[in-house]
Amino acid sequence: MLTVIRGGGDLATGIALRLRRSHIQVVMTEIERPTAIRRTVCYSTAIVSDKIAVEETMARRAENIFQARELLREGVVPVLVDPAGSCIPRLRPDVVVDAILAKKNLGTKITDAPVVIGVGPGFTAGEDCHAVVETMRGHYLGRVIYQGTAIPNTGIPGLIGGFAGERVLRAPADGVFCQLLEIGAQVRVGDVAAAVADRPMVCTLDGVLRGILADGTPVRRGMKAGDIDPRCEIEHCYCASDKALAVGGGVLEAVLSLSGVLKGGVDNG
Repeated sequence: MLTVIRGGGDLATGIALRLRRSHIQVVMTEIERPTAIRRTVCYSTAIVSDKIAVEETMARRAENIFQARELLREGVVPVLVDPAGSCIPRLRPDVVVDAILAKKNLGTKITDAPVVIGVGPGFTAGEDCHAVVETMRGHYLGRVIYQGTAIPNTGIPGLIGGFAGERVLRAPADGVFCQLLEIGAQVRVGDVAAAVADRPMVCTLDGVLRGILADGTPVRRGMKAGDIDPRCEIEHCYCASDKALAVGGGVLEAVLSLSGVLKGGVDNG
């Protein structure tokens, strides 16, 4: 079974891990200059660094679908620069998962594959996809919706270690991001993690810098640019989050259910 995942951020990577561990092949697509924050656990990082391993599962940049197929044979997750998803009709996957997390549908259609899954708000099961997986932290996180939509985006990050909005660092100005601290750094309130146009991006609480944009990334004022984990567990910076794996579990359930595997259907390879 082959799945194309649109997007390569931390939630998309958690989905890829769940599927790969269930012996489902995965190809991922991304933009040329990814803007993921948790770069140590994002397969999108392969676009700029050629390869990345997350929890011992390797992903590599593929220049075309021929190289992608070769990487699949090697047991590697291929990551293509293909924001439009133009590889989908050529690969003819069994499943398409839209995990771009744009809060709106950027072009995924229910006809893209036998099974099409939307992740988070912006999709309607039964219209532009066959199922939607909830991404909002809380009681419904990771649940599969077969009719209807996910909870609308509130713009407020979920609670981690008792903190919500304080965890997120935002670009202080329009311009080019200048990264000053590395992922995994222990920070305190007032520390400067980065700068944009000579304006500092100041840490808002004590903890571990779990994510930060790459140096040189073009940003706009207010754009999410960093993430502090108040639990101070450095190892959390290098493994998929509970949220990513919960969403990945929901996608896996939807894939198996909709493809007929959970009903005794035959895996077509």
